[in-house]
Amino acid sequence: RNQLGINNFENFIQTDAAINPGNSGGALIDVNGNLLGINTAIYSRSGGSMGIGFAIPVSMAKIVLEGIVKEGQVRRGWIGVEPSDLSPELAETFGVKADAGVIITGVLQNGPAAKAGIRPGDVITAVGDKKTDSVQALLTAVAGLKPGSTARFALQRGSDKMELDVMPGLRPKSPVRQVPNQNE
Repeated sequence: RNQLGINNFENFIQTDAAINPGNSGGALIDVNGNLLGINTAIYSRSGGSMGIGFAIPVSMAKIVLEGIVKEGQVRRGWIGVEPSDLSPELAETFGVKADAGVIITGVLQNGPAAKAGIRPGDVITAVGDKKTDSVQALLTAVAGLKPGSTARFALQRGSDKMELDVMPGLRPKSPVRQVPNQNE
């Protein structure tokens, strides 16, 4: 599963194992005791378990753990684009002949994508050897890139297929919302 709306980077194992409120962070294991994932969320209408749970795959948890141990933080790649799932309407609006990929509807000025030559209307079809057939696939592929290391992006501009080398930056931290002091 990859579109629950919990986080920007979603890649979950769906399970029917009982996961109840308070079990987040616990192990999801197989019958042999092998770790499969870290329990994260449940589908619930009432707050109790309805038999559908979600866990972060152990492969993702390992990447996060290694980043925290080595660098004290998780470093995710970022290129500064506004992606959208490709639709016939968007393809027509931007004059692109692609039928698969993720269309870029906005590019941050002076961001990594802009510096590499990516423009609005480009359709990204792959990041390295990973196909990008959805916004989620693109976000996951870019997040997995090492900031400061060049990656090859396959894209289509109009009817031309091309490749660009993009050097992702470090994903900016989300701004912390300041709560006004009640006494002021």
